[in-house]
Amino acid sequence: MSTLTSLPAGVPVHPDALDLEHEPVPAEAVASGSPATGLHPLGSFGGVNLGVWEMTEGGMFDTEADEVFLVLSGTATVEFLAEDGSAAATASLAPHTLMRLAAGTRTRWTVTETLRKVYLTA
Repeated sequence: MSTLTSLPAGVPVHPDALDLEHEPVPAEAVASGSPATGLHPLGSFGGVNLGVWEMTEGGMFDTEADEVFLVLSGTATVEFLAEDGSAAATASLAPHTLMRLAAGTRTRWTVTETLRKVYLTA
């Protein structure tokens, strides 16, 4: 059953126009700079959560959830971290990049231009 409350049927929503309230990244997760993140949940549909997420310039560490996202604007790199904290692989993000993240993956995000993405999580 659909429970989308912020995304009404038949009404276009422009994710670039959504206002997101930003909060600083917790100090223990900051990798560089003073990044902040903002989130605008759009609801859930068939057990999948949908929303828009944004991160300002800077770096942060994260442990990922199962997620698929599409970058709307901005640029960044995501380093997939090995157990010792070193980068095992790096992905570049720019508008129109589609990516899947696996739950439990440790990452380091470095945003060079405020990044906004639309995401789907289980």
